[in-house]
Amino acid sequence: MSVFLFKRLITLIATLVGASVVVFLVLEILPGNAAQILMGPDASPEAVQALAAKLGLDRPAFERYLSWVAGLLTGDLGISYAYSTPVSELVLERLTLTVPLAVLAMTLTAVIALAAGIYAAARHNKLGDVGVMAASQVGIAIPNFWFAILLILLFSVHLQWFSAGGFPGWEEGVLPALQALLLPALSLAVVQSAILARITRSAVLEVLREDFVRTARAKGVSQRATLWGHVLRNAMIPVITVMGLQFAELLAGTIVVESVFYLPGLGRLIFQSISNRDLIVVRNCVMLLAAMVVIVNFIVDVLYATIDPRVKASDI
Repeated sequence: MSVFLFKRLITLIATLVGASVVVFLVLEILPGNAAQILMGPDASPEAVQALAAKLGLDRPAFERYLSWVAGLLTGDLGISYAYSTPVSELVLERLTLTVPLAVLAMTLTAVIALAAGIYAAARHNKLGDVGVMAASQVGIAIPNFWFAILLILLFSVHLQWFSAGGFPGWEEGVLPALQALLLPALSLAVVQSAILARITRSAVLEVLREDFVRTARAKGVSQRATLWGHVLRNAMIPVITVMGLQFAELLAGTIVVESVFYLPGLGRLIFQSISNRDLIVVRNCVMLLAAMVVIVNFIVDVLYATIDPRVKASDI
Protein backbone atom coordinates (compact mmCIF):
# COMPACT_ATOMS: atom_id res chain seq x y z
CA MET A 1 0.00 0.00 0.00
CA SER A 2 2.89 2.34 0.75
CA VAL A 3 4.27 1.93 -2.79
CA PHE A 4 0.83 2.59 -4.23
CA LEU A 5 0.40 5.76 -2.14
CA PHE A 6 3.93 6.94 -2.94
CA LYS A 7 3.31 6.67 -6.69
CA ARG A 8 0.01 8.50 -6.36
CA LEU A 9 1.60 11.25 -4.28
CA ILE A 10 4.36 11.76 -6.86
CA THR A 11 1.69 11.98 -9.57
CA LEU A 12 -0.26 14.44 -7.40
CA ILE A 13 2.73 16.74 -6.92
CA ALA A 14 3.76 16.59 -10.58
CA THR A 15 0.21 17.39 -11.69
CA LEU A 16 -0.01 20.37 -9.33
CA VAL A 17 3.31 21.74 -10.61
CA GLY A 18 2.18 21.34 -14.21
CA ALA A 19 -1.16 22.96 -13.44
CA SER A 20 0.56 25.94 -11.80
CA VAL A 21 2.73 26.49 -14.87
CA VAL A 22 -0.25 26.28 -17.24
CA VAL A 23 -2.40 28.61 -15.12
CA PHE A 24 0.38 31.19 -14.85
CA LEU A 25 1.26 31.12 -18.54
CA VAL A 26 -2.35 31.29 -19.75
CA LEU A 27 -3.08 34.35 -17.61
CA GLU A 28 0.21 35.95 -18.66
CA ILE A 29 -0.70 35.94 -22.36
CA LEU A 30 -4.14 37.49 -21.84
CA PRO A 31 -4.44 40.94 -23.41
CA GLY A 32 -4.88 44.03 -21.27
CA ASN A 33 -3.10 45.66 -18.38
CA ALA A 34 -4.35 45.38 -14.80
CA ALA A 35 -2.76 48.68 -13.81
CA GLN A 36 -4.37 50.46 -16.76
CA ILE A 37 -7.81 49.05 -15.91
CA LEU A 38 -7.50 50.01 -12.25
CA MET A 39 -6.34 53.54 -13.07
CA GLY A 40 -8.89 54.08 -15.82
CA PRO A 41 -8.51 54.98 -19.51
CA ASP A 42 -7.65 58.63 -18.77
CA ALA A 43 -4.70 57.88 -16.45
CA SER A 44 -1.28 59.11 -17.49
CA PRO A 45 1.35 56.57 -18.57
CA GLU A 46 3.52 57.59 -15.60
CA ALA A 47 0.74 56.81 -13.12
CA VAL A 48 0.02 53.48 -14.78
CA GLN A 49 3.71 52.58 -14.72
CA ALA A 50 3.99 53.55 -11.04
CA LEU A 51 1.02 51.37 -10.14
CA ALA A 52 2.41 48.47 -12.19
CA ALA A 53 5.69 48.77 -10.27
CA LYS A 54 3.79 48.83 -6.97
CA LEU A 55 1.88 45.70 -7.92
CA GLY A 56 5.04 43.97 -9.12
CA LEU A 57 3.80 43.72 -12.70
CA ASP A 58 7.07 45.13 -14.07
CA ARG A 59 9.15 42.19 -12.83
CA PRO A 60 10.17 39.31 -15.15
CA ALA A 61 7.57 36.59 -15.57
CA PHE A 62 9.78 33.82 -14.17
CA GLU A 63 10.48 35.86 -11.03
CA ARG A 64 6.77 36.53 -10.56
CA TYR A 65 6.02 32.82 -11.03
CA LEU A 66 8.50 31.77 -8.36
CA SER A 67 7.16 34.45 -6.02
CA TRP A 68 3.61 33.23 -6.62
CA VAL A 69 4.48 29.57 -5.97
CA ALA A 70 6.34 30.55 -2.80
CA GLY A 71 3.23 32.42 -1.68
CA LEU A 72 1.06 29.38 -2.39
CA LEU A 73 3.31 27.21 -0.24
CA THR A 74 3.32 29.69 2.65
CA GLY A 75 -0.32 30.74 2.41
CA ASP A 76 0.50 34.30 1.29
CA LEU A 77 -1.66 34.76 -1.82
CA GLY A 78 -1.03 38.49 -2.13
CA ILE A 79 -3.38 41.46 -2.20
CA SER A 80 -6.30 41.80 -4.61
CA TYR A 81 -5.83 44.64 -7.09
CA ALA A 82 -9.54 45.50 -7.16
CA TYR A 83 -10.58 44.85 -3.55
CA SER A 84 -7.34 45.88 -1.79
CA THR A 85 -7.91 42.86 0.45
CA PRO A 86 -5.75 39.77 1.01
CA VAL A 87 -6.71 37.17 -1.57
CA SER A 88 -6.70 34.44 1.08
CA GLU A 89 -9.48 36.24 2.96
CA LEU A 90 -11.55 36.65 -0.20
CA VAL A 91 -11.14 33.00 -1.14
CA LEU A 92 -11.88 31.62 2.33
CA GLU A 93 -14.97 33.80 2.58
CA ARG A 94 -16.32 32.49 -0.73
CA LEU A 95 -15.34 28.86 -0.02
CA THR A 96 -17.63 28.83 3.01
CA LEU A 97 -20.46 28.95 0.49
CA THR A 98 -19.10 27.08 -2.54
CA VAL A 99 -17.86 23.98 -0.69
CA PRO A 100 -21.10 23.40 1.27
CA LEU A 101 -23.05 23.99 -1.95
CA ALA A 102 -20.96 21.39 -3.79
CA VAL A 103 -21.20 18.91 -0.88
CA LEU A 104 -24.98 19.33 -0.66
CA ALA A 105 -25.34 18.96 -4.43
CA MET A 106 -23.13 15.86 -4.42
CA THR A 107 -25.12 14.36 -1.55
CA LEU A 108 -28.39 14.87 -3.43
CA THR A 109 -26.77 13.47 -6.58
CA ALA A 110 -25.56 10.32 -4.83
CA VAL A 111 -28.87 9.65 -3.06
CA ILE A 112 -30.99 10.16 -6.17
CA ALA A 113 -28.65 8.41 -8.60
CA LEU A 114 -27.81 5.34 -6.52
CA ALA A 115 -31.45 4.75 -5.63
CA ALA A 116 -32.60 5.21 -9.23
CA GLY A 117 -29.75 3.22 -10.77
CA ILE A 118 -30.13 0.23 -8.44
CA TYR A 119 -33.90 0.31 -8.82
CA ALA A 120 -33.59 0.29 -12.63
CA ALA A 121 -31.02 -2.53 -12.63
CA ALA A 122 -33.15 -4.68 -10.34
CA ARG A 123 -36.06 -4.26 -12.79
CA HIS A 124 -34.09 -4.65 -15.99
CA ASN A 125 -36.23 -4.28 -19.14
CA LYS A 126 -39.34 -3.74 -17.04
CA LEU A 127 -41.50 -0.65 -16.70
CA GLY A 128 -39.47 0.73 -13.77
CA ASP A 129 -36.22 0.42 -15.73
CA VAL A 130 -37.68 2.14 -18.78
CA GLY A 131 -39.13 4.93 -16.66
CA VAL A 132 -35.85 5.63 -14.86
CA MET A 133 -33.89 5.66 -18.11
CA ALA A 134 -36.40 8.01 -19.74
CA ALA A 135 -36.27 10.36 -16.76
CA SER A 136 -32.47 10.30 -16.74
CA GLN A 137 -32.38 11.15 -20.44
CA VAL A 138 -34.57 14.18 -19.76
CA GLY A 139 -32.35 15.14 -16.84
CA ILE A 140 -29.23 15.04 -19.00
CA ALA A 141 -30.89 17.25 -21.61
CA ILE A 142 -31.93 19.97 -19.13
CA PRO A 143 -29.40 22.81 -18.62
CA ASN A 144 -28.92 23.37 -14.90
CA PHE A 145 -29.40 27.15 -15.18
CA TRP A 146 -32.78 26.63 -16.91
CA PHE A 147 -33.82 24.14 -14.25
CA ALA A 148 -32.70 26.66 -11.62
CA ILE A 149 -35.06 29.27 -13.12
CA LEU A 150 -37.91 26.74 -13.07
CA LEU A 151 -37.22 26.00 -9.40
CA ILE A 152 -37.31 29.72 -8.61
CA LEU A 153 -40.62 30.14 -10.44
CA LEU A 154 -42.19 27.18 -8.64
CA PHE A 155 -40.81 27.33 -5.10
CA SER A 156 -40.06 31.05 -4.78
CA VAL A 157 -42.60 32.88 -6.94
CA HIS A 158 -45.67 30.62 -6.76
CA LEU A 159 -45.30 28.59 -3.56
CA GLN A 160 -43.05 31.12 -1.77
CA TRP A 161 -41.33 28.38 0.22
CA PHE A 162 -37.80 29.61 -0.53
CA SER A 163 -36.19 32.94 -1.30
CA ALA A 164 -35.38 33.61 -4.95
CA GLY A 165 -31.72 34.22 -4.23
CA GLY A 166 -29.09 35.56 -1.89
CA PHE A 167 -27.36 33.97 1.08
CA PRO A 168 -28.02 35.01 4.71
CA GLY A 169 -24.65 33.78 5.96
CA TRP A 170 -23.82 31.00 8.40
CA GLU A 171 -23.93 33.44 11.30
CA GLU A 172 -27.73 33.60 10.84
CA GLY A 173 -27.99 29.88 11.57
CA VAL A 174 -27.40 26.58 9.82
CA LEU A 175 -31.03 26.01 8.84
CA PRO A 176 -31.56 29.35 7.00
CA ALA A 177 -28.22 28.90 5.23
CA LEU A 178 -29.02 25.35 4.10
CA GLN A 179 -32.47 26.50 3.01
CA ALA A 180 -30.86 29.15 0.79
CA LEU A 181 -28.54 26.49 -0.72
CA LEU A 182 -31.16 23.79 -1.29
CA LEU A 183 -32.57 25.04 -4.60
CA PRO A 184 -29.12 25.79 -6.10
CA ALA A 185 -27.90 22.36 -4.98
CA LEU A 186 -30.95 20.67 -6.50
CA SER A 187 -30.47 22.49 -9.80
CA LEU A 188 -26.85 21.30 -9.88
CA ALA A 189 -27.77 17.75 -8.86
CA VAL A 190 -30.43 17.09 -11.49
CA VAL A 191 -28.01 16.70 -14.40
CA GLN A 192 -25.31 14.96 -12.36
CA SER A 193 -27.74 12.45 -10.85
CA ALA A 194 -29.15 11.63 -14.30
CA ILE A 195 -25.66 10.77 -15.56
CA LEU A 196 -24.70 8.85 -12.42
CA ALA A 197 -27.95 6.86 -12.40
CA ARG A 198 -27.26 5.50 -15.88
CA ILE A 199 -23.69 4.55 -14.94
CA THR A 200 -24.87 2.92 -11.71
CA ARG A 201 -27.45 0.88 -13.62
CA SER A 202 -24.86 -0.29 -16.17
CA ALA A 203 -22.33 -1.21 -13.48
CA VAL A 204 -24.88 -3.15 -11.42
CA LEU A 205 -26.17 -5.00 -14.49
CA GLU A 206 -22.63 -6.00 -15.45
CA VAL A 207 -21.95 -7.44 -12.00
CA LEU A 208 -25.33 -9.21 -11.94
CA ARG A 209 -24.15 -11.29 -14.90
CA GLU A 210 -21.08 -12.60 -13.02
CA ASP A 211 -20.82 -16.26 -11.99
CA PHE A 212 -20.59 -15.56 -8.26
CA VAL A 213 -23.98 -13.80 -8.38
CA ARG A 214 -25.62 -16.77 -10.07
CA THR A 215 -23.99 -19.04 -7.48
CA ALA A 216 -25.37 -16.95 -4.62
CA ARG A 217 -28.84 -17.02 -6.15
CA ALA A 218 -28.56 -20.82 -6.68
CA LYS A 219 -27.77 -21.24 -2.96
CA GLY A 220 -31.05 -19.56 -2.12
CA VAL A 221 -29.85 -16.05 -1.31
CA SER A 222 -32.64 -13.57 -1.98
CA GLN A 223 -32.38 -11.03 -4.76
CA ARG A 224 -32.29 -8.15 -2.27
CA ALA A 225 -29.54 -9.75 -0.18
CA THR A 226 -27.52 -10.58 -3.30
CA LEU A 227 -27.90 -7.06 -4.63
CA TRP A 228 -26.84 -5.27 -1.44
CA GLY A 229 -24.41 -7.86 -0.09
CA HIS A 230 -22.54 -8.97 -3.22
CA VAL A 231 -23.32 -6.80 -6.22
CA LEU A 232 -23.19 -3.24 -4.97
CA ARG A 233 -19.62 -3.21 -3.66
CA ASN A 234 -18.25 -4.75 -6.85
CA ALA A 235 -20.20 -2.25 -8.94
CA MET A 236 -18.97 0.80 -7.02
CA ILE A 237 -15.59 1.32 -8.74
CA PRO A 238 -16.90 2.96 -11.95
CA VAL A 239 -19.54 4.75 -9.86
CA ILE A 240 -16.91 6.22 -7.51
CA THR A 241 -14.86 7.29 -10.54
CA VAL A 242 -17.73 9.33 -11.89
CA MET A 243 -18.67 10.66 -8.45
CA GLY A 244 -15.14 11.97 -7.97
CA LEU A 245 -15.19 13.72 -11.32
CA GLN A 246 -18.66 15.10 -10.65
CA PHE A 247 -17.69 16.52 -7.26
CA ALA A 248 -14.68 18.21 -8.81
CA GLU A 249 -16.94 19.59 -11.53
CA LEU A 250 -19.39 20.87 -8.92
CA LEU A 251 -16.58 22.70 -7.12
CA ALA A 252 -15.38 24.31 -10.34
CA GLY A 253 -18.61 24.73 -12.27
CA THR A 254 -20.98 26.67 -10.04
CA ILE A 255 -20.50 30.06 -11.74
CA VAL A 256 -23.76 30.08 -13.69
CA VAL A 257 -25.93 28.74 -10.86
CA GLU A 258 -24.35 31.14 -8.36
CA SER A 259 -25.19 33.97 -10.74
CA VAL A 260 -28.81 32.80 -11.13
CA PHE A 261 -29.34 32.65 -7.37
CA TYR A 262 -27.08 35.64 -6.67
CA LEU A 263 -24.83 33.64 -4.35
CA PRO A 264 -21.49 35.18 -3.29
CA GLY A 265 -19.47 32.04 -3.99
CA LEU A 266 -16.10 31.32 -5.52
CA GLY A 267 -17.54 31.14 -9.04
CA ARG A 268 -18.92 34.67 -8.91
CA LEU A 269 -15.63 35.89 -7.42
CA ILE A 270 -13.74 34.49 -10.41
CA PHE A 271 -16.23 36.00 -12.84
CA GLN A 272 -16.01 39.43 -11.19
CA SER A 273 -12.20 39.25 -11.00
CA ILE A 274 -11.96 38.44 -14.71
CA SER A 275 -14.10 41.48 -15.46
CA ASN A 276 -11.87 43.64 -13.24
CA ARG A 277 -8.67 42.15 -14.68
CA ASP A 278 -7.77 41.19 -11.10
CA LEU A 279 -5.34 38.53 -12.25
CA ILE A 280 -3.92 37.72 -8.84
CA VAL A 281 -7.38 36.64 -7.63
CA VAL A 282 -8.14 34.75 -10.85
CA ARG A 283 -4.78 32.96 -10.76
CA ASN A 284 -5.14 31.83 -7.16
CA CYS A 285 -8.79 30.81 -7.53
CA VAL A 286 -8.16 28.79 -10.69
CA MET A 287 -5.15 27.13 -9.08
CA LEU A 288 -7.22 26.32 -6.02
CA LEU A 289 -9.92 24.72 -8.15
CA ALA A 290 -7.29 22.75 -10.09
CA ALA A 291 -5.77 21.56 -6.81
CA MET A 292 -9.21 20.48 -5.58
CA VAL A 293 -9.76 18.45 -8.75
CA VAL A 294 -6.37 16.75 -8.43
CA ILE A 295 -6.87 16.01 -4.72
CA VAL A 296 -10.34 14.58 -5.34
CA ASN A 297 -8.87 12.29 -8.01
CA PHE A 298 -6.17 11.22 -5.53
CA ILE A 299 -8.85 10.36 -2.96
CA VAL A 300 -10.73 8.38 -5.62
CA ASP A 301 -7.55 6.39 -6.37
CA VAL A 302 -7.16 5.56 -2.67
CA LEU A 303 -10.80 4.48 -2.52
CA TYR A 304 -10.13 2.22 -5.52
CA ALA A 305 -7.46 0.37 -3.57
CA THR A 306 -9.70 0.15 -0.51
CA ILE A 307 -12.70 -1.26 -2.38
CA ASP A 308 -10.82 -3.48 -4.85
CA PRO A 309 -7.36 -4.74 -3.77
CA ARG A 310 -6.68 -5.77 -7.38
CA VAL A 311 -6.21 -2.09 -8.27
CA LYS A 312 -3.48 -1.75 -5.68
CA ALA A 313 -1.82 -5.03 -6.60
CA SER A 314 -1.68 -4.22 -10.31
CA ASP A 315 0.05 -0.92 -9.57
CA ILE A 316 2.90 -2.32 -7.47
